[in-house]
Amino acid sequence: MVQRIEFENTLTFARRLDSGDPLRKFRNRFYIPVVEGREAIYLCGNSLGLQPKSAREAVEREMLHWETLAVEGHFVGRQPWLTYHKQFKEPIGQLIGALPHETVVMNNLTANLHLLMASFYQPTPQRYKILMEAGAFPSDQYAVESQVKFHGFDPAEAILEVLPRTGECTLRTEAIIQVIEAHKDSLALVLFGGINYYTGQVFDMKAITEAGRKVGTYVGFDLAHAIGNVPMHLHDWGADFAVWCSYKYLNSGPGSVAGAFVHERHADNASLLRLAGWWGYDEGARFGMQKGFKPMYGADGWQLSNGPILLMATHKAALEIFEEAGINNLRDKSIKLTGYLEFILRTHPLLASHIRIIIRI
Repeated sequence: MVQRIEFENTLTFARRLDSGDPLRKFRNRFYIPVVEGREAIYLCGNSLGLQPKSAREAVEREMLHWETLAVEGHFVGRQPWLTYHKQFKEPIGQLIGALPHETVVMNNLTANLHLLMASFYQPTPQRYKILMEAGAFPSDQYAVESQVKFHGFDPAEAILEVLPRTGECTLRTEAIIQVIEAHKDSLALVLFGGINYYTGQVFDMKAITEAGRKVGTYVGFDLAHAIGNVPMHLHDWGADFAVWCSYKYLNSGPGSVAGAFVHERHADNASLLRLAGWWGYDEGARFGMQKGFKPMYGADGWQLSNGPILLMATHKAALEIFEEAGINNLRDKSIKLTGYLEFILRTHPLLASHIRIIIRI
C-alpha cells in the first residue's frame, strides 16, 4: 500500500522526496541520452527503454564465448546456450505472477501472438468471434484481422471492439463483461492489452479472465505495456495465455527478444493445435531428429528455434536490475510520481485549465 503524501509544488519538496527514495540509486544503472549538453528528461520508455550500463558487458561476454568456444558454447561455459533461456523463467514469473514452466522467452511479440492464437483461436461456425478493446495497438489489430481471415471469416463480423461510453476515454470493466456475456455463444477468444498504449488504462485482467472463462472462451493478453510496469498474477487469475515484448519497460534493447505465458492447465494439453518447431520438441530426445512432434512440458513446448543469445544477453542484464529493484517497489514509486504530477497539473494556475486528466491514480 502506497503511503499517502501531502504534496507541495516546490523544488525543495521534490528533492526531499527524491533523496528519501530507496530506488534512487537505480537511475545510475542506465545511460541517459544527452541533448544539447544536458541529460534528457526521458519520457519514451513506453517506446524504448534506456540501456542498462551492464548490457554491453553482457553481450561482450557471449561474444567471447562465441570467439573461444564456437559451437561448443551451446554445451559448455558459464551459461551454455542450449539452456540459456531457462534462466529467465524465475524473474519473468515474478513480473507476471506465473510459475516457471508457464513462461518462455522467445521470438518477438507479434510472432508470439500469432503462435498462441494458432492454438487458442480455433473458431467454429458457431463460435468464431474475437473480443478486443477498440483502438488496440495496430500490431494486435493486424494480427487479429489476419487470423480471422486465415480461418475464412469476415473481420467486420468476427471482431468485436469495446468502445468507451460517449464522453469517456476509458473502458468500464462492467461494459467489457456485458459484451462478453452478450456474445457468450459466439465468442472464441477474448484478447485484451494489459494496459492500453494510448490511454494508459490498466485493464482488470482478473475480472476479464473470470468473465471469459465463465462463458467457456479462451482469454489472452498482450502485455507489451504492462510487463515491468505493473504487478500481475496471471496464474492465479487463470488467463490462458499472454505475450509481451521486452524493449519497452523491460529495457532489454531495440527489437529484443520477447516472451509468452501459457497457463499450466495447458502444459501437456494434446488437444491444442500448435505451429511446432524443433526447439519446442522434448529436449531429452530433441537431437534424435525423429518424426512426430513431442512438445516440451509447459510454455517451452511453443518454442520454434534456438534463442538469439546476443539479444538474450541484454535481456538478462535488464532483468537482473528488475530482480534487485522489485516490481512492487517500482509500482509504488510509479504511483507516487504520477500522483505528484497530477497534483502539479491540477494546482498550477496556467496548466489546470488546459489539461484534461482521463485516469486518476
